[in-house]
Amino acid sequence: MTYETIPRFIEKHFIIIAVVLSGIALAYPPSFIWIKPHIPLGLGIIMFGMGLTLDFEDFRDILSKWRLVGIGIIMQYAVMPVLAVSISFVFGLPPEAVIGMVVVGACPGGTASNVIAYLARANVPLSVTMTLASTCLAPVLTPAIIYLLLEKQVEIDFWSMVQSVFWIVVFPLVDGLVLRRLFRKRLEPFLRFFPSLSIMVIALLIACIIGLNQRILLTFPILVLIAVVLHNSLGLAAGYGFARLLKYSKRDARTLAIEVGMQNSGLGVALAVKHFGAATALPGALFSLWHNISGVSLARWWRKAGDS
Repeated sequence: MTYETIPRFIEKHFIIIAVVLSGIALAYPPSFIWIKPHIPLGLGIIMFGMGLTLDFEDFRDILSKWRLVGIGIIMQYAVMPVLAVSISFVFGLPPEAVIGMVVVGACPGGTASNVIAYLARANVPLSVTMTLASTCLAPVLTPAIIYLLLEKQVEIDFWSMVQSVFWIVVFPLVDGLVLRRLFRKRLEPFLRFFPSLSIMVIALLIACIIGLNQRILLTFPILVLIAVVLHNSLGLAAGYGFARLLKYSKRDARTLAIEVGMQNSGLGVALAVKHFGAATALPGALFSLWHNISGVSLARWWRKAGDS
């Protein structure tokens, strides 16, 4: 067995690994819920790995794609809330589930989207830029959308969100960029392991999420689960389809799909619990689980497909 065997095995069998870990978490949550305080660290490690695979020059291209960044933000805050309301109406969801769907739909992109963009070989600098932009706008736009659709007021701590994204996304990413610039040749042998490391971290995070939401998941809210899956899927499809319609590359289209379809569901759960009650957090909890599974599965498919 060579040192290349383990990364290849992990990348090839991600779904099996994720299912096994998730099954263990569902049967015995304490096996993975201890990870919760370390989730930011795990995402930070992955972002550091991304930085090691990028160059500062990669971010110069973003200046020429400011329109795409704007499109991504508009779709994030328009398409996802509208889809949340439409799907809830079609499925006739109960009021608590409707509130949860709308809250998740009104949230910005999550930091996990940057990880998925990395695994999918999409445009990571563009993904990071979109996440930062949508997060900075969230304290204004998320409460406004929730009030418009639900006529309920919520509050979001602006500086807390910005600081969180800085320490989880920006800081480790820049560290990786700097180290790559200084020690490029010495680091090359280690870069092969970062995709498999990222996959394992995401599998552990999914297991942690399942463990934390075991009681909710065991109630098997099938209708809400279907609504959440459809919400995520249509968001991914809308992002990709619109980018291709505007003649952007497949790489950029994948990035827009990921940014539109993946929400900061952790924020959605926190807002739902704080302002509307625990029952309304169900869609956010399910979304948090599902969008990681769908995101990594899609990333794996896109990696195999390449840029063709």
